Amino acid sequence: MAALPHRYPILLIDRVEELILDRSIAAIKAVTVNEEFFQGHFPGRPIMPGVLIVEALAQAAGVLAVESLGLAGSGKLVYFMAIENAKFRKPVEPGVLLRLEVEFVQKRSSVCKFAGVAKIDGQVVAEANFTAMIADPPKAG
Repeated sequence: MAALPHRYPILLIDRVEELILDRSIAAIKAVTVNEEFFQGHFPGRPIMPGVLIVEALAQAAGVLAVESLGLAGSGKLVYFMAIENAKFRKPVEPGVLLRLEVEFVQKRSSVCKFAGVAKIDGQVVAEANFTAMIADPPKAG
């Protein structure tokens, strides 16, 4: 919670299972039928939206970045800059543990590139490469 500013209902990581500073992270999202997005996506056939799977991967990357750069609790935010090669292999339904595995591809002080995969029971269900910028939050106006 100290590493991410996200809170319910957009916090998409329940726990971090493994964190190797400057290298990789493995986090878990318990996907439950109570998630708000399942009310409309889709009634009678709940499927986690692909964009939220990518967001969950990005949140895991955010934890990896701020922890590796010593910025946890600093108030810095991690902003998407690019999403590339996103692929969705299988639907993610309620009742699963979604494992989010992300590794650094390139790390600089303010811009980082990542590769991420989402898995259920060891099987890849989604993957994406993405770039993010670490910056101060916008000033209140």
